[in-house]
Amino acid sequence: MTSTPDLDTRTRSPQRAPQADPIELDIQGMTCASCAARIEKKLNKVEGVEASVNYATEKAHILAPEGVHAAELIGVVEKAGYGASIPTPDSQPVDRAAQLRTRLIVSVILSVPIMVVSMIPALQFPGWQWAALVAALPVWLWAGWPFHKSTLVNLRHGATTMDTLITMGTTAAMGWSIYALLFTHAGDIGFTHGFDFTLDRAMSGANVYFEAAVAIITFLLAGRYIEARSRKEAGAALHALLSMGAKQATVLRDDQEVDIPIEELAVDDVFVVRPGQKVATDGVVLTGNSAVDASMITGESVPVEIGPESTVVGATINTTGRLTVRATAVGADTQLAHIARLVEQAQTGKSASQRLADKISGVFVPIVLLIALGTFLTWLLLGESVSFAVTAAVAVLIIACPCALGLATPTALLAGTGRGAELGIVIRGAEVLEQAHDIDTIVLDKTGTLTTGQMSVGEVSVSAEDTTTAQVLGIASALEGSSEHPIARAIAAAGTPAGRVEDFENLPGLGIRGRIDGTSYHLGNRALMGDLGLEVPEGLVSASQRAALQGATQVFVAGEDRVLGMIAVQDTLKETSARAVAEFKELGLAPVMLTGDNEHAARSIAAGVGIDQVFSDVLPSHKLDVVRDLQEKGHRVAMVGDGVNDAAALTRADLGMAMGSGTDAAIAASDITLMQPDLLLAGDAIRLSRRTLSTIKVNLFWAFFYNVIAIPIAALGFLNPMFAAAAMAFSSVFVVGNSLRLRGFERTR
Repeated sequence: MTSTPDLDTRTRSPQRAPQADPIELDIQGMTCASCAARIEKKLNKVEGVEASVNYATEKAHILAPEGVHAAELIGVVEKAGYGASIPTPDSQPVDRAAQLRTRLIVSVILSVPIMVVSMIPALQFPGWQWAALVAALPVWLWAGWPFHKSTLVNLRHGATTMDTLITMGTTAAMGWSIYALLFTHAGDIGFTHGFDFTLDRAMSGANVYFEAAVAIITFLLAGRYIEARSRKEAGAALHALLSMGAKQATVLRDDQEVDIPIEELAVDDVFVVRPGQKVATDGVVLTGNSAVDASMITGESVPVEIGPESTVVGATINTTGRLTVRATAVGADTQLAHIARLVEQAQTGKSASQRLADKISGVFVPIVLLIALGTFLTWLLLGESVSFAVTAAVAVLIIACPCALGLATPTALLAGTGRGAELGIVIRGAEVLEQAHDIDTIVLDKTGTLTTGQMSVGEVSVSAEDTTTAQVLGIASALEGSSEHPIARAIAAAGTPAGRVEDFENLPGLGIRGRIDGTSYHLGNRALMGDLGLEVPEGLVSASQRAALQGATQVFVAGEDRVLGMIAVQDTLKETSARAVAEFKELGLAPVMLTGDNEHAARSIAAGVGIDQVFSDVLPSHKLDVVRDLQEKGHRVAMVGDGVNDAAALTRADLGMAMGSGTDAAIAASDITLMQPDLLLAGDAIRLSRRTLSTIKVNLFWAFFYNVIAIPIAALGFLNPMFAAAAMAFSSVFVVGNSLRLRGFERTR
């Protein structure tokens, strides 16, 4: 492929044509991915509605037929037991991680003393059990409230989750312990807790299990906090996009320049853009000539020369001349806002990852509850005491509490992402690891990803033997010495100035001129040479054609009566790009280059790094379409980019990777951020993601296998609830230890 076709019409679903605009809703009250799935299922039962609910961003993206309004859909969500509202521009997302962190800190402070004194009889001072009750109650009721609340919401709808098991296990442990304090000698001052492995069939019921209840809640709060922290910035992409726009505009009112907030700017207002300022909004240039840096929107590394009647895009940067612009679009109608909507739709449309633990819980939790009930009834029918039967059932619930299952993903994620951060790889969340596992295609942006994004001088050709490349560069360096244009800076840095420039003049759209030591020189494009009546020698014409095929900008240098030489200036490949592409192939990934640059530049760069499949001249919205098209052909796509124009495609891709040297919007929209401008890190990120996911699977297998083995032992009455809690803790320690092995991950070179 050379350039992308218009993919809009063939990727749009035909049945959606008669539908109204998408409806966005903020969703409140979700506690896990199963909540999002339940809401999504309820919304999709409404006739004609297609809904996607994103747990990470707490948003619903809904395509509804005419006649179905937001109020009706909000009612559906509320009937399901959750909250919903229409988003407002100033609404701030709730910081779930901060809330969980507070609960976790309180839980740790109160739980550690309980666990220590309960497990070591020598430390059990007179009245210790009553002190344990006082400390355990806030842990059970307040710190564990997120689990209990989720249990209640799900029970209202006849559903069970891991939260149900947590609530049942901790409530059973607390309930029996309170009963023992009030109605057995366990409440006596001077009582000490026995430490037997098995249950005593003659036991009086004088046992308390506060340590089991608080340990379960503390371990699982730690897991939920780690998970919430990794999701905290899931919705930051839109904020990063919109924050790139100008905050003020300088408008012309009665021939006077007036600064106003960007919100007050209206269509057809005329505003001024000085050198170095952001263009306030989309518009058409009325007066002035300049070069505009539009790389964050278009991906083009070279600033675009503009003049009267040229169009400009909001948030791009004016580099040189003063412009007056008539606004043609403001607010939600601008190209920047359009890209933001693309990001939001792509992000919301991503289905929430169904973690293996959630899938297990659908079957595991009801079975555990039945086993616990069966254990209680069986021992009663066999003639054992109520105390023994209750304690055996409590042991089943405690041993089955999913601490290891709850820690399997977040601990491996913490270890893997921690090691990744040390290597310059920032992984956003557990979903990323799942997405990285099946990737078979990697799409690479050109500018700033494969290339440096910085202009440099390449080939320098001269017209005759009496002229040297050093002389041509010296003249060009002197003329360009005071310019801030990226091409000018590259030329100025490449040579030693031939002397002081006098009578300097800028020639808009053509180039520049000036005198050095009394001799007049011109520097500019081929059109300038024609205006001067100077014929370009055949050798320079050939050199210019070679440069054009490589996507380079050609700058001609002329004396008073002849063309002296030609300087090719272009974006350059990064040193590691070719090695990185080779590594992608070794990992089983097919590399694809996707860029807004022209076909010649794209083909030249692709050939230099070993990429065969190229999409060039791609507009920002079409980048998203190309990624979608590859996915619809059955490919699992990773995308690597660094500009705002890449943000929507990064979010749409199964795995989005942003170069840390790129824009905040691209970083916020990505799943993985590469903090060094080194594409080799992308290969390391894939390997680290795959190894971390493998670790998570081992953790989940161990946690589930442990429950399968331990539950029958508890049900048969061979396990004291205290040891059940200890065994549960050991399972968690194993999971954590296995996760820490990721700290040894090394980059390959």
